[in-house]
Amino acid sequence: MAAETCRVEASQNPHGEVEIRLTGRLDTGSAASVWKQMQAALKDAQGARVTVGELTHCDAAGVALLRFISLGGMTQGKTAEINGLAPPLRRMFDAVTTEDVSTWKGQKPIKPHVVEEIGRWGAGLIRDLRDQVAFTGEAALGLLVCLPRPQAMRWREVIRVFELAGVNALPIVSLISLLVGFIIAFSAVQPLAQFGAQLYIANMIGLIMVRELGPIMTAIMLAGRSGSAFAAELGTMKVNEELNALTTMGLDPTRFLVIQRVLAGVLLTPLLTLYAMLMGIAGGILVMLAIGFPLAAIWSQLVSSLVARDILVGVVKGVVFGVLVSGIGCLRGLQTKKGPSAVGESTTRAVVSGILLVIIADAIFSVLLYVLDL
Repeated sequence: MAAETCRVEASQNPHGEVEIRLTGRLDTGSAASVWKQMQAALKDAQGARVTVGELTHCDAAGVALLRFISLGGMTQGKTAEINGLAPPLRRMFDAVTTEDVSTWKGQKPIKPHVVEEIGRWGAGLIRDLRDQVAFTGEAALGLLVCLPRPQAMRWREVIRVFELAGVNALPIVSLISLLVGFIIAFSAVQPLAQFGAQLYIANMIGLIMVRELGPIMTAIMLAGRSGSAFAAELGTMKVNEELNALTTMGLDPTRFLVIQRVLAGVLLTPLLTLYAMLMGIAGGILVMLAIGFPLAAIWSQLVSSLVARDILVGVVKGVVFGVLVSGIGCLRGLQTKKGPSAVGESTTRAVVSGILLVIIADAIFSVLLYVLDL
């Protein structure tokens, strides 16, 4: 048997007012249909009389519709008269205020002024910088406290993170570094051939991979792979209130969770950087072997162009990039807010912030090395 619906009967009296009689059920299921019918009936009305005495049922949606009509929502601003309400419905009807109707009706979003948006962005940037400074101090203090006391460090966690973020990253680092070496070597073959200087591809690939691309490509891969993982892990813990539980038990989340990840990042990034240098150079050597150069000549060019200082520069960059990537990943995880998309937002912020900081740090390194003539 079909559910009873609300019937709308409209007529117009000699005074130009529309008289509407509602019968049946005025509830959530029928309110939308009744809304359209009454809107059509009251389109050009200067006033209205609505009789609801024969309604068999009326819920909150129906009462809200009647209140909206009574406030002139469908009669060009003129109020409409509501008759025949039973005492229970009258009490519900009187309890609905003008503010309630405005809230249900919804408001158009107010677009902030560009100056206000700039101010909000600046305030957010200042707050983020403050959080970064505070986090850096807490992490540094935790490392200073735990490193002299090895028993205070959770070394199993350090080893676990080292394996997940470092050892398991070897395949992707190998592939990308090897392909980067291939690309650089192949890109240089034709231009250098015009000058008969193809042998110097070995010098170029060695310097580029050792001083620049090895450290920076490793850091970018770790930001996308490990920094995001740190943010997701800590963000999930915060959403599940596990960090609050640690604090309640008297454990500092920074010392208990963060410094292990930062230390693992500091240890693994230089090693992965050295490995990426080696794979990139190997890719360039394969290209030179393919175009006919002997391995002895290639090795001689590499040895003559690379010195220990170049390798040291790459390793130092790897240490700094490791601190930045692991630290910003942990910070974004600790900054996770509430909500279903909070962890995803923190992960995205960790990757973007990590890559941005790595690029900025590399630019600072370039300026310093130029000034110091290194």
